[in-house]
Amino acid sequence: MDAAKRLATLNRIRKLSRLMDTSIRIPLTGFHIGIDPIIGLVPGAGDLISTAFSAYIIFLATRFGIPRQDLAKMIFNVGLETVVGTVPLVGDLFDAFYKSNIRNLAILEQHLTVVEPKLKEVSDELYSGKFNQV
Repeated sequence: MDAAKRLATLNRIRKLSRLMDTSIRIPLTGFHIGIDPIIGLVPGAGDLISTAFSAYIIFLATRFGIPRQDLAKMIFNVGLETVVGTVPLVGDLFDAFYKSNIRNLAILEQHLTVVEPKLKEVSDELYSGKFNQV
């Protein structure tokens, strides 16, 4: 995969992770949730859909040659959120606080800081909007 595709993939992972875990700010609290705990409110299917999104994020992360131990941590994060998420209401609260996708994004970004610092640096600049300012 060339650098442009790697950059696009990293930014896709960032957007999906934030959509799932931190895209909605709770007024007057400063606390953010994503659509993950909201989707989880749908009995049965909601947890399955959330897990599928999380699995897709992990699939995209594998394109960066992430080490097995980091991949295992990512799978554990999603697995824990999936298992606890099956408990009605308590699981949805856990989803809102645990944020497995953001945790997994942090694992990937830590890996990229070591392995491909230039890619992460350019991605950070693009994602923060520095190149979009006129």
